[in-house]
Amino acid sequence: MPMELTQSRIQKIWLPNDNRPALPRRSCGPQLANSPTVIVMVGLPARGKTYISKKLTRYLNWIGVPTKVFNVGEYRREAVKHYSSYDFFRPDNEEAMKVRRQCALAALRDVKLYLTEEAGQIAVFDATNTTRERRGMILNFAKENGFKVFFIESVCNDPTVVATNVMEVKLSSPDYRDCNSTDAMEDFMKRINCYQASYQPLDPDNYDRELSLIKVIDVGRRFLVNRVQDHIQSRIVYYLMNIHVQPRTIYLCRHGESEFNLKGKIGGDSGLSNRGKKFAVALNKFVEEQNLKDLKVWTSQLKRTIQTAEALQLPYEQWKALNEIDAGVCEEMTYEDIREQHPEEFALRDQDKYYYRYPSGESYQDLVQRLEPVIMELERQENVLVICHQAVMRCLLAYFLDKSADEMPYLKCPLHTVLKLTPVAYGCRVESISLNIEAVNTHRERPEEAKKGPNPLMRRNSVTPLASPEPTKKPRINSFEEHVAVSSALPGCVPQEVPTQLPGQNMNNSQKPS
Repeated sequence: MPMELTQSRIQKIWLPNDNRPALPRRSCGPQLANSPTVIVMVGLPARGKTYISKKLTRYLNWIGVPTKVFNVGEYRREAVKHYSSYDFFRPDNEEAMKVRRQCALAALRDVKLYLTEEAGQIAVFDATNTTRERRGMILNFAKENGFKVFFIESVCNDPTVVATNVMEVKLSSPDYRDCNSTDAMEDFMKRINCYQASYQPLDPDNYDRELSLIKVIDVGRRFLVNRVQDHIQSRIVYYLMNIHVQPRTIYLCRHGESEFNLKGKIGGDSGLSNRGKKFAVALNKFVEEQNLKDLKVWTSQLKRTIQTAEALQLPYEQWKALNEIDAGVCEEMTYEDIREQHPEEFALRDQDKYYYRYPSGESYQDLVQRLEPVIMELERQENVLVICHQAVMRCLLAYFLDKSADEMPYLKCPLHTVLKLTPVAYGCRVESISLNIEAVNTHRERPEEAKKGPNPLMRRNSVTPLASPEPTKKPRINSFEEHVAVSSALPGCVPQEVPTQLPGQNMNNSQKPS
């Protein structure tokens, strides 16, 4: 007998009408029918592995796939408080090798916890993983726990690119806090040499032909892809093939103030108000002052963004995907109208603004899925100005600043203000520029009832610059005594809380470090 169904009041989706407990909402994106995945980074130091890890994690979280980075270097810094020199990474430093192996095991222990008990879908194991022995250990771990594995190897032999990466990222790491740049550069290059001798690249033609992997060669100049297993791996490959590291600037702004903005109405397709037209003129002056080469201008297909772009006297491209969120039966209504005519819908949206779907309309969750092609093309481009709408701008901004689904619908995106986004090493720098044209305030603060605390399943799981604050984390690995950690020859003691092998894992051979 077909069972009775009940429609969810917030998301407007059909659910079984019985007394079974509701399944936890693991993600706000596609429900993946496969097992959790461990993404394993591979490559020498200063090849952009952490950059790829954090950027990919930000993308996956944004599309609704819970993902977290486990950086083994952070575990090592927790265990060894004071880094002394490259001697720590020498393959003949047996005591240090033990410490590094313990750090990798501690990270894998946390990977298992995240994927089995914390609703994680993808864990990114960020380390060098340059030997077949180390990668074999990870494959055994994944097999015993039922996880899929996808390798991402970053290969770069251009000394200029490597040196630039060391200067921009590595010299500012905690390892070189009290070291001048010349000495730090020399030490780090020697650290790379410690890995070089035992480096065994992935070999998809022979030894590694059964593995799922992508080799990113010379910062995206070439790619080699082998045995993609499923939908999420194909999306990862597609994403990696679209990103680049060239300097560029992305400008986000809303259309000029519209006639409906003045009336407090949402949605619709009204034209600009007089002040909105003044903003369009001011935006043209602002763009000219930026003196940008080959600036691309994108708009939605709605009248108010097109009118704003027309004042720029530049070619522009219309994207239907950039249209404002569809308010369904509430289109062209004020919030007061909605409160009076649809009081239940008004209250439901305040309860869960990200997942709430307007009757016959969209939710912020829907909007994120609609905007994914825009994000993909933004990653391919250089300088771009996007003239869009409040909800759309919030979704785009949440991607670049790694904001959670809970925060996204309340990001402030005022009219007549340009947000200048400049990608930096592990995040994005944002600058807010008001063009000094008055406009109505369309921002609605989070209701007091909704401020009592976000759903923990909706929190972002990655740790990147400008990300939302996370709950206080417990120590992942005990620290060694500081007075012995400063020496190049580390003590033979190992943290007792960190097992020499993972539960249920058989490791007979000594493993090489990450």
